[in-house]
Amino acid sequence: MASQQVTEDLKAFERRLTEYVQCLGPQTGKWRLILVLSSVATAAGAWGLITDSQHHPSLLQYLWHHKFFTISCCNLFILFMLGIHRRVMAPQIILGRTRLVLEDYNMSCDEKGRLILRPRPS
Repeated sequence: MASQQVTEDLKAFERRLTEYVQCLGPQTGKWRLILVLSSVATAAGAWGLITDSQHHPSLLQYLWHHKFFTISCCNLFILFMLGIHRRVMAPQIILGRTRLVLEDYNMSCDEKGRLILRPRPS
């Protein structure tokens, strides 16, 4: 009887974990797209800055004449200050922490949140 209760609890935990990981998928995809677009914009602005043949006496004037690069760099900086790197990696962070806790119970989980039961050590 107790074994059946443990099995049901493990199944419920696995269902909830897989549901949570799947729920994070669309949000993570959105944040990844935002990060990629911001990084590409910064790289394109940097390319324009590098290939500029005009000479500007100071860094501030250089940045003033390359507004696209300046704005995209500021945007990327703000995104990282707001924690976009954590939002992009949220499922991996959750699964990593879950694996750490499950090690004590001789279990693990895959990338979708399904439990992996390991053989008992002899």
